[in-house]
Amino acid sequence: MRQESIELLKHLNEVNDVTVTSVEDPSFASYGRVIKGYDFSGWISYMESKTEIPAEGNVYVPGVAGMEEFSVTEKVQAAFYGGMPIQVGYCNGKNTTYNGFEYHKGSEINVAVTDFMLVLGHRWEIKDNRFDNKDANVFFVEKGQAIEMYDTTLHLSPLRVTDEGFKGVVVLPKGTNTPLTDKEKNLIDKEDPEQILLLQRNKWVIAHPDREPLIKQGAHPGIIGENKELFY
Repeated sequence: MRQESIELLKHLNEVNDVTVTSVEDPSFASYGRVIKGYDFSGWISYMESKTEIPAEGNVYVPGVAGMEEFSVTEKVQAAFYGGMPIQVGYCNGKNTTYNGFEYHKGSEINVAVTDFMLVLGHRWEIKDNRFDNKDANVFFVEKGQAIEMYDTTLHLSPLRVTDEGFKGVVVLPKGTNTPLTDKEKNLIDKEDPEQILLLQRNKWVIAHPDREPLIKQGAHPGIIGENKELFY
């Protein structure tokens, strides 16, 4: 880690009442892995020059044609998804809270265009469609780092570590986080308890009852515990 990142990580632990750990730490292993050996500079340059951080809240775009044209996209598709189609998009914003989680059937790759934090949990810790926030762990991702999060990992938007906010590349199986068609909705087995959490294509979501934007979208209010904010 860069010295400035080491100092920032130390500061984050001083101002928060939960531990913030680098993704380089062995404790990250059950959630994912740090990706080495790929050149993500094209994606990062695109993000720095052609995307903005909103004045408030977050913006998420599932797929961006200009980002998917870089040669690394083909390499990632082959190596991490076995050749299955992928989408390369981004999430930028100013989030500071963790009161919702999602998961996908297939890994998610994040590339940190800025430093940010991620709050992660395990799918197997969801019991009767309820998840306790105290079971989540907070990780620091350094600018320029890339990580793979396994499909057993609960996550949502990154959290900022500066006033300016955060930027991150998001890679997922093609079609993830897009609306379900009426036909697809009608095919879902309503007796399967997991499908209560299905909100969009390949997107299962659980939210804190106080997370109004997600609840209004139809997310299941299954998070118990504090509606928590992280400081920087």
